[in-house]
Amino acid sequence: MIDSHAHLEMDDFDGDRDEVMARARESNVETVLSLAMIDEDSSYVKALDTVQRYELYTAIGCHPHDAKIFNELGGERLLRELVDSPRVLAVGEIGLDYHYNLSPPDVQQDVFRRQIRLAREREVPIIVHQRESEHDLITILDEEHASEVGGVLHSFTADRPTAEAAIDRGFFISFSGILTFKSAESLREVARALPLDRLLVETDSPYLAPVPYRGKRNEPAYVQETASCLATLKHISLEVVERVTTENFLRIFKC
Repeated sequence: MIDSHAHLEMDDFDGDRDEVMARARESNVETVLSLAMIDEDSSYVKALDTVQRYELYTAIGCHPHDAKIFNELGGERLLRELVDSPRVLAVGEIGLDYHYNLSPPDVQQDVFRRQIRLAREREVPIIVHQRESEHDLITILDEEHASEVGGVLHSFTADRPTAEAAIDRGFFISFSGILTFKSAESLREVARALPLDRLLVETDSPYLAPVPYRGKRNEPAYVQETASCLATLKHISLEVVERVTTENFLRIFKC
């Protein structure tokens, strides 16, 4: 199977990255999409090196938290240069986060729109982070014609109407370890209702470790727990979830 979203370049993995990747392979995780972010630490450099070293996949983009420094970082120039790098499949993660508002909402919206336009120009999908911004998210996806490239709403935690609106616009929904949390019954109801052929699974490593690893550092091997939870919700085998979510990943990212 495939872990469709992780951050393996982070310092959390510096002490045992080889072992982490070995455990992923042992757990039948075929590959990982590990994000490369345009931020003040230039973490995309380390991310791209990590992806090349382990023969993984990546996407490049500016997270909404960092939208306020997108211009001073030369973000659009960097994105244009890096989106054509080997193993880059998408523009992401990009989007809107109104929970923390680490960048002003209007700035987040502007940077989100600009990155969607570049993705359309390069004909690659987008990977979307959204939190407490559902109305503006769908509005911007429509106004920027994001359905032309589609993409993924990653680590999905919103409601069923938002998921269905995204699916109607050519997007896939990716569930993280949050799906296994005791407090996430409403999210499990959403997962039960959505078609399997539009779903992905992810870890968002090193964050959001699923039960029974909650509270620990997350890693790609643990994506099996989220897939197992999804299989239980759908009353199907883990093998079917593995196969279909892998097919979905290959379909959206054309790899």
